[in-house]
Amino acid sequence: MAKKHKVALGIDIGGSGVKGAPVDLEKGEMIGERFRIDTPQPATPEAVLEVVGRIVDHFADDLPEDAAIGITVPGVVQHGVVKFVGNLDDRWVDFDADTEFEKVLGRPVHVINDADAAGVAEARFGAAKGTEGLVLVMTLGTGIGSGAVYNGELLPNFELGHLQMWGDKAEAKAAASAKEREELTFTEWAEERLQPYFSHVELLFSPELFVIGGGVSRKHEKFLPLLELDTPIVPAELKNTAGIVGTAVVAAEMVDGRTDDAT
Repeated sequence: MAKKHKVALGIDIGGSGVKGAPVDLEKGEMIGERFRIDTPQPATPEAVLEVVGRIVDHFADDLPEDAAIGITVPGVVQHGVVKFVGNLDDRWVDFDADTEFEKVLGRPVHVINDADAAGVAEARFGAAKGTEGLVLVMTLGTGIGSGAVYNGELLPNFELGHLQMWGDKAEAKAAASAKEREELTFTEWAEERLQPYFSHVELLFSPELFVIGGGVSRKHEKFLPLLELDTPIVPAELKNTAGIVGTAVVAAEMVDGRTDDAT
């Protein structure tokens, strides 16, 4: 069996910034400080790729020559092809990110959804470590991201923020941005928006655990105790490192799988 990689580079592409860092794959921790560059505007694939290249160059001396690169995007990704994006240019749609990024970067690359990456990180190293069955990692921010992990394995592209509620996508009313936009108190947000939303998700999927991420999770004590659910609901532990850690793990395992198939 081929040697398994111990370090990979994780890069998290967001609407305002692109962040990256090498990741210790055994500990699930960033190695050193992350490096951030503002997301270019417009955020076309070509412009973002140039920024990603600068981040790769920044860490080149800290990476093994065969280290994989994992990259997150805020959208649906199928087999490395971006199908839908939020907060990036529409030219990402149907962009074969894995292939095009590998051509330019000269390293094995795998692109996944940002919430999927957070789900993997929390399941392997964070709040859901050791939990069997279905875990839903939900990020409450501009929208609602959702990563589903079953017995430690990722179930990609669970877009639960797009469930239809209140005559619209649920995230339009239940995301943290809706709380701010409508000037809701934490109590109003929890009881009027989060309670019906999470009750609906619970009814549909019967998860073993909800893990709540996003910037607002830093104030989890103000709203999570107000929710009445049968499913335990806890704050995320990896916080703003989850995307970087999770995508590095998934990319390295993909490359290790390629190597095993070739032996």
